[in-house]
Amino acid sequence: MPRPRLTGLGAGLLSTVAMVVVGGLAWLLPAGAQATVFGVLFLPVCALTGLWVRPADLAMGPVVVPLAYAIGVLPVAESSGGFTGQVMGLVTTLALNAGWLYGGTLVAGVIVTVRKVRLMAAARRKGRGGGTATGRAKRLPGRGRGVRVPGGAGRVDGPRKAPDADPRQRTGEPRRSGTVA
Repeated sequence: MPRPRLTGLGAGLLSTVAMVVVGGLAWLLPAGAQATVFGVLFLPVCALTGLWVRPADLAMGPVVVPLAYAIGVLPVAESSGGFTGQVMGLVTTLALNAGWLYGGTLVAGVIVTVRKVRLMAAARRKGRGGGTATGRAKRLPGRGRGVRVPGGAGRVDGPRKAPDADPRQRTGEPRRSGTVA
């Protein structure tokens, strides 16, 4: 099976075109079987959309499939004629076949969630490459606990230690203790 990596827009277009084709084919069937065939064929489209969306756009998988369902069901929706009749037929068909819509969205959602969890686990393993058997990273000698600050601000090492001697001692001024200047 090929492993294409579709963007969110590409996954939406793929699922929409597939559901329009499925809707056209279901329109050729008898009236009682149209919605069932459309719903059954919606599930593999959802699975493929969840599998083929690229990792950066995983959140788009469960979002685009209900839109594709709504667009693809137009040929199957029963209408009494005119724009208003078509909209009422679409809303009625969506309401009566909500189980297929929710099921397909759930299929896509579960697939992208599993993929995301696996990606996060792989990233965690990759980031732990230099660790010890306990899972903690080795501390290199001579390296402090400082954090590199983006933007070239240098190294921030946390709270500073008090100096060994008061700077006024170097200038010869008397040291005052407990008084506020």
